[in-house]
Amino acid sequence: MPLILVLVECGLELIPKNIRDHPSVKKNFSSRIYSSQILDTALHHSAMKNLANSEKRGRPDITHLCLLNALGSPLNKSGNLKLFIHTINNRIFKINSEIRIARNYNRFKGLIAKLLIDNHIKVNGNQLISHFEGGLYSLINKIENPEIYLFSSKGELIKDNRDLFKDDPSKNIVGIIGGFQKSSFSEEILKLSNNMISISDYSLDAWVVISKIINFYELYHNII
Repeated sequence: MPLILVLVECGLELIPKNIRDHPSVKKNFSSRIYSSQILDTALHHSAMKNLANSEKRGRPDITHLCLLNALGSPLNKSGNLKLFIHTINNRIFKINSEIRIARNYNRFKGLIAKLLIDNHIKVNGNQLISHFEGGLYSLINKIENPEIYLFSSKGELIKDNRDLFKDDPSKNIVGIIGGFQKSSFSEEILKLSNNMISISDYSLDAWVVISKIINFYELYHNII
C-alpha cells in the first residue's frame, strides 16, 4: 500500500493585512508579483514579531525542501506515495505525484501564493495541487484503516528501521511530520494519534525526517 505523508502546520500563508504597511513588507511587496506576497521570515522578521504563533510562520523554504525530497524519491516515482500539506491556517492541499516543483525558491513562493489565492494549481486541465475540503480529522477519516504515526524527537526511538512498518499490512500507514522550524505539534495534531516516534538520537530538520521515512519505507518494500 502507498505511504501517506502529511506535512502539518507548514509556514505557508499570504502576508497578513495587518503587517502590510510595515517597512520590511512594503519594501518587496507587489500585487503583480506572486512571490512577493508570501510571508517569509527571511524578509519580514521584524514585521512578524507581534504575530501570534510567529515561530511556526513564514517558513515556505521548509515545505519547499520537503517537497523536493519527497517528490524526487523512488517511492513517489513508483506511484507509492500520497502527499498532503497542511498549513498553519488549517488549509489542506493534496499534491499530485506528477508535479514538478520548481527548484528555484522564488518561483516556488510564486506557486504557493497562486495556490493560496486560487485554491488549486491546474495546468492543461491537470490538477497538480488540489484543495481538500475539511480539516485534518476529515482527512484521516477518509483513509481506510489508517495506522497513524507522529514523527517527533520527543517520541519513542525506533533503532531499527525494519521495526517501523511491521504492522498489519492491511493498514494504511500515515506519517505526520511537522513542517515548522521551532515549537511542538499543536494539541489538534497530538489528538490524531498516540503513536509518537523518533527516528534518530538527534533533532532533525523536517526535510531530513521526510527523506529518512521514505527511505525506510522503500527499503522495507524493496523499492529502488
